[in-house]
Amino acid sequence: MTWVTPEMVLAAYARGIFPMGENRGDPRLFWVDPELRGILPLDRFHLSHRLARTVRQGRLRVAIDTDFAAVIEACAAPRDDHPETWINAPIAQLFTELHRRGVVHSVECWRDDMLLGGLYGVSLGAAFFGESMFSRATDASKVALVNLVARLRCGGYKLLDVQFVTSHLAQFGVLEIPRSDYRRRLAAALAGQADFLRAPVDWTPEEVLAALRDDDA
Repeated sequence: MTWVTPEMVLAAYARGIFPMGENRGDPRLFWVDPELRGILPLDRFHLSHRLARTVRQGRLRVAIDTDFAAVIEACAAPRDDHPETWINAPIAQLFTELHRRGVVHSVECWRDDMLLGGLYGVSLGAAFFGESMFSRATDASKVALVNLVARLRCGGYKLLDVQFVTSHLAQFGVLEIPRSDYRRRLAAALAGQADFLRAPVDWTPEEVLAALRDDDA
């Protein structure tokens, strides 16, 4: 087991630093403090008409915190377009413990008893730090992200940190900002309070979409 403790992880996030592994089989961790940080402004989330239609159809059942172990394992699994992963055993152990403490949450997309997509991240103050996501069906991770953003808006969050800008995230309005700007936003968010579970865990697709409208922010 790594010498890094859950308390150290939370202290690092509060300073704008996060842990990663070199690869899944390497037991070591290193700390990352990017010069440029990716954030997704909660008041400028871009939801395409096609994705809104997918959410509205409700073909995927969205759940919160029902099978965190399965979510982090799926996020750590190799993929055709990403054969290597930074989620190693110490990361999985640390975040599983933080989930047990109620600081880390998962958003899951199910069809019957099959977990088809999801994501997880850390909640501190009014900041949420997205860690990883996965998809085993078309749009499953996107539906999870839509539900996350709606939940954060409903819960009073001020910052959604996505760490890095990717082509997948760019379509939703992710911005890349300097470290100094990020730390100012982080400090303001950590000074606030938010509630990840303010929205009902079984809210309807229409309620999710309503939470994303400007007049419902």
